[in-house]
Amino acid sequence: MTAHSELRLLPWSGPDGKPCYLSTDNDSSHLSRLADSTEAIQLGLADNFVTHALGVLDNEETDPDELRALAADLVGALRDTLRVATSRGQRLAPSQPSAQGGEDDLRLPAAAFG
Repeated sequence: MTAHSELRLLPWSGPDGKPCYLSTDNDSSHLSRLADSTEAIQLGLADNFVTHALGVLDNEETDPDELRALAADLVGALRDTLRVATSRGQRLAPSQPSAQGGEDDLRLPAAAFG
């Protein structure tokens, strides 16, 4: 990823629940690396919750309280995943239309996918 001077949405909220941002032109700074690591952990947890949810939903005898707890976990994981996607989307370089496909032929760089 190249360095940017724009604000980066961090993968955590402040104590009042408001978004936190980082202003740096160094993608290798301690806080940038901490944010990258936190994003990776959040995405891994979301993947684990999906796998767990599939198992719970296959069990016809799942307790309603377990379903409610699972739903809360999934909502939290989805919230974190959306924050990661938003942050990464904001950091993408503006796309250039390809010579062949026009503006409808949008391609993301491999770095956009982690």
